[in-house]
Amino acid sequence: MREGIHPEYYQAKVVCNCGNEFVTGSTKEDLHVEICSKCHPFYTGQQKATSARGRIDKFNKKYGVKND
Repeated sequence: MREGIHPEYYQAKVVCNCGNEFVTGSTKEDLHVEICSKCHPFYTGQQKATSARGRIDKFNKKYGVKND
């Protein structure tokens, strides 16, 4: 690697709004995030499939896709 062109690399402490904290590598020392794997609906199992089905039906209706 060339000297002097790469940013400093830190062991960054990541803090989520839900209170979860973990350590990762980053070019910043501290990171604050709104959603992490502990509170994201996809990872917690609280994701609602009904909203996705509504979007699929809307797409099918818009483009004339017939359900067999």
